[in-house]
Amino acid sequence: MKTAAELRQLVTRIDHRSYPAYKDTKGMYQFPGYLLSIDHVQGDPFASPSRVSIQVKGKIAGFPEQLYQTKWQKTALEDALIRQFGQCCEKFGFKAKGSGKSGMISISRCGQEVLERSAAQIDEKTGDIHIRLEVGFPANGRTINAREWIRIFFEFLPECVEKALYYKNCDAKRLQKISDLAEDQQALRDILPKLGLCAFVANGSILPRESGVSARPMKSAVCFRSPEEMEVEITLPHRGVIRGMGIRKGITLIVGGGYHGKSTLLKALEFGVYNHIAGDGREYVITDSTAVKLRAEDGRSIKKTDISMFINDLPNGKDTTHFYTEDASGSTSQAANVVEAMEAKAGVMLIDEDTSATNFMIRDELMQRVIHRDMEPITPFIERIRELYEEEGISTVIVAGSSGAYFHIADCIVQMDRYMPKDITQTAKKEAEQFPQLSGPKEKAKKPDFARKPQQGREWKGNDRIKMKTLGKEAISINRETIDLRYVEQITDSEQVTALGYCVKYAQRHLLDGTRTLQEVVAMLEEKIEKESLAALCESTSSVASLARPRTQEIFACFDRYRGLKL
Repeated sequence: MKTAAELRQLVTRIDHRSYPAYKDTKGMYQFPGYLLSIDHVQGDPFASPSRVSIQVKGKIAGFPEQLYQTKWQKTALEDALIRQFGQCCEKFGFKAKGSGKSGMISISRCGQEVLERSAAQIDEKTGDIHIRLEVGFPANGRTINAREWIRIFFEFLPECVEKALYYKNCDAKRLQKISDLAEDQQALRDILPKLGLCAFVANGSILPRESGVSARPMKSAVCFRSPEEMEVEITLPHRGVIRGMGIRKGITLIVGGGYHGKSTLLKALEFGVYNHIAGDGREYVITDSTAVKLRAEDGRSIKKTDISMFINDLPNGKDTTHFYTEDASGSTSQAANVVEAMEAKAGVMLIDEDTSATNFMIRDELMQRVIHRDMEPITPFIERIRELYEEEGISTVIVAGSSGAYFHIADCIVQMDRYMPKDITQTAKKEAEQFPQLSGPKEKAKKPDFARKPQQGREWKGNDRIKMKTLGKEAISINRETIDLRYVEQITDSEQVTALGYCVKYAQRHLLDGTRTLQEVVAMLEEKIEKESLAALCESTSSVASLARPRTQEIFACFDRYRGLKL
């Protein structure tokens, strides 16, 4: 390992040389108080920035052990460190001048959700901190600008480290509040099943967002208030007593007029699977962590999924126990999404009528009379929803605005009235008595077969040059094969998409052999992340991508939409 002085001498020596000479700086260097590692050097000032990591010993960083003693507190502290370091980076970004990306200093940009990221890791045993960031090495044209480079590494970064990664320079009270909030959120998440709840929305929560492109809370929004009939009281370790609306396990129907807040409530429940930062407004909106948002997804591929509990006896004689298509319809795609959610062990299904296939959700009485059951291959969701709960323990929360058919089978009916919820279960049930309940199937559905065993693709054998590109939150391209994730609506960060790409790459190289089921493959991926780290998916000691941890359910969703998956 070299010293900081040797690094300075090296950079001074290569000043004004051709840009590739920066490659000589790759390596580890001891700076006062921390270790600097230059992991990957960009080949051109206009290329993707160089990757750099900083390691600070726990004794030097000095963060108290109680701030990271549990997994969720550790993730919250890592998130806080990324945000602190990012603020310092913004202060110095592009202050070092040059061409292309010269002077760029950046780290993962965190949103409203608290996610485990590769950008910051804390060793729970030693307290050592590992930060990963990107730096644009300065150049004049395509020649090295050593003076500006030295400013970045000997002035800017040391100040960032000192201000953001040393506990003595941090706001101790703020960090303690972050830790306490994480502990409260986890306590609330843990207590939900004990109370028979699948979700909780605290009184005073701000559910609407600022805009369609901003996840920040809407200013002057109406604060959420639970109906008395649904209000529950929970005591948290730090916050103390908290009250709010408890959504019980079973079938919950959210109804109301247009623009009254039905979908806003459902959207809050969707992202309640994640913890949120203080000030977000949804800090205490907590949903079963396995909840999955389902919708119709025309055009998606389906790979040997057993959709026979919903679709049978197709006119073309196609087998629905191992259903395959490259261009699914709305109903078949939603049927596959339900079954795949079951495969991913989802405990709650969240459905919005607006984005669902009508013929999958319901067939009214008149249609049943005109088109006899024997002529209709689709068993609508309404006929299986009770069975899903009683046989599989899967609860459902549905937003409906046009059909009252679900009134008969719902356990709880919530009306959103000017953004305020009302429990109208008894009233709606009484009104529903005047209308005939739709007849259901005589036999229970056969449990889907989850025995899909993917194999390694031919193009992966002996090929180490597989290219991957993240396309925002919408898709990922692997070897020119695009995995469309636009309708996997609970992905909240593009770095989760990058991580999903690395999950596919790792699985293709090491796990897909035709003997393991997809459930076993995903379990092994989760085990690797849990035992080693998120960064371990990259299989690189020198260069780790910016990753955010996806849930198990999103890993399944990615494989399910991977057209290149060989089954």
